[in-house]
Amino acid sequence: MLDRIGVKNIDDLYGDVPSEVFFKEEYDIPSAMSEIELRKHFEELGEKNRRLTVFAGGGVYDHYSPSVIPHLLARSEFYTAYTPYQPEISQGTLTYIFEYQSMIAELTGMEMTNASMYDGATATAEAMFMMVASAKKKNRVLLSATLRDNVIEVVKTYAKFHGVDLTIVPEKAGVSDFNSIKAELEKGDVAGVIVPTPNKYGIIEDFTGWADEIHAKKGYLAINADPSALAVLRTPGEWGADVACGDGQTLGMPMSFGGPYLGFIACDKGMIRKMPGRVVGVTKDADGKRAFVLTLQAREQHIRREKATSNICSNQSLMALYATVYVALMGRQGMEEVNRRACDGAHYLHSRLIESGKFTDAFPGKPFLKEFVVKTDIDVKALNAHLLENGIMGGLELGDGLVEFAVTEKRTKEEIDRLISLILSF
Repeated sequence: MLDRIGVKNIDDLYGDVPSEVFFKEEYDIPSAMSEIELRKHFEELGEKNRRLTVFAGGGVYDHYSPSVIPHLLARSEFYTAYTPYQPEISQGTLTYIFEYQSMIAELTGMEMTNASMYDGATATAEAMFMMVASAKKKNRVLLSATLRDNVIEVVKTYAKFHGVDLTIVPEKAGVSDFNSIKAELEKGDVAGVIVPTPNKYGIIEDFTGWADEIHAKKGYLAINADPSALAVLRTPGEWGADVACGDGQTLGMPMSFGGPYLGFIACDKGMIRKMPGRVVGVTKDADGKRAFVLTLQAREQHIRREKATSNICSNQSLMALYATVYVALMGRQGMEEVNRRACDGAHYLHSRLIESGKFTDAFPGKPFLKEFVVKTDIDVKALNAHLLENGIMGGLELGDGLVEFAVTEKRTKEEIDRLISLILSF
C-alpha cells in the first residue's frame, strides 16, 4: 500500500503532522486482570459517576427510556445487522425500517422519510442540500438565528465545502424575524429557509403564511423540529413545509454523554429523489405475500463512496429501531402524556422562578412547551456549581444573564421544589 501511494515508510505517511503532537513517552498500559478483577475495577469506576437530577436542555433532554428497548436492541439479529442489500434475508430489518418511516411520516405530517441520519445537525445540513438541489439556479439558504448554535455551525461547515451561500436572518423578541426573511426573499436568489420548532429558547414559533410567501418566490421551507413535541404541536406538514428534519434523541434515547443519537429527515413526495439515504417500501413477493424492499437508495453510498452525498450506514438503522420501539410502546396517548407532564412541570418551574424574585421572564407572553429562558442578576456559574454540589444539573447559561431550564416528564414536583429551595438559599 505504501508503494502504491508513493510513500517510503509509515513515518513519511505522517510527515504533515507536527512532531510536537506525537506521544513520545512509554504507554501506561496496566497489567492484565482476571475476569473477577476486571469486573471489580469497572464497578469501582462506575461508582465515581454521579447521577444528577437534570434541569438542562439545549437540544438534549432527560426523557424516560423504557427498559424493554435496550433488551430488544441487544438481540444479535438487530445489533449486528448489516445494510439490507438482499431483501430475501433481511425482511426483519426492512420491516422495522418501514415502520420507522411510517412513524416519522405521521409525526412530521410529511409524505416521505428516509431510514435515518446520524444526528439532527447533519440532517439539517442535508435538508439544506435538498432545497438547493430542488431550486433552479438558486444557491442561497436562509437560517433563522433561533436555530440552536451547534446546528448552525454544522450547517455552515457543510455549506462551506459544497459552495452553498448562507445568510443568518435575525431574531426579534426571541423568534425568527419574518420581515427580514421576506426582505431576503425579494432578492430572488433564495433556494430555501430553515426555521425551528420549538426554537433554541424553547419558544413555539408561529409560521402562519410563511410557506405561501416562500413558495411564491420559488423557494422551499424546512423546519427543524423536536419529534417528541410534534405529538402535540402543529406539524411541519401542517405548516406547509417541504422538508422536516431534526434530532430523534427526544424519542426516549438516553443522554449518554452525547450519543449515539438519531437524525431524521422527511419531505413531500416531489423531493424524494433529492433525499439522501434509503427508502424502504412494501410490495408482494412471487407468492403474493407482503414483502419489504429497498425501494430507493443511492448506489454511490455503497460502491462509489467518494461520490456519495450523505453518510448513512448500518449503525443508524439501530438507532432508527430504538425510535421505532419507543414510539410503538408509548403510542399516541403515551406521547401526549409525556408532553403534558413536561409542559405542566416546565410552567410550574417557570412560575416558581419568577415568584422567587431572583428571575424575570426573558420573553414575556411567548408560548413554550418543556423549555424556557429566564433572566437573572445572579452569578449563574456559581449558582450551577452550588446546585451541582447538591446533585442537580442546573439551567444552561446563555450569557447576558439568560438561563435556559428544561423539564421533562421525569421531573417531579418534589424535585422542582428542591431546586427552588436551593436557589433561594444561594
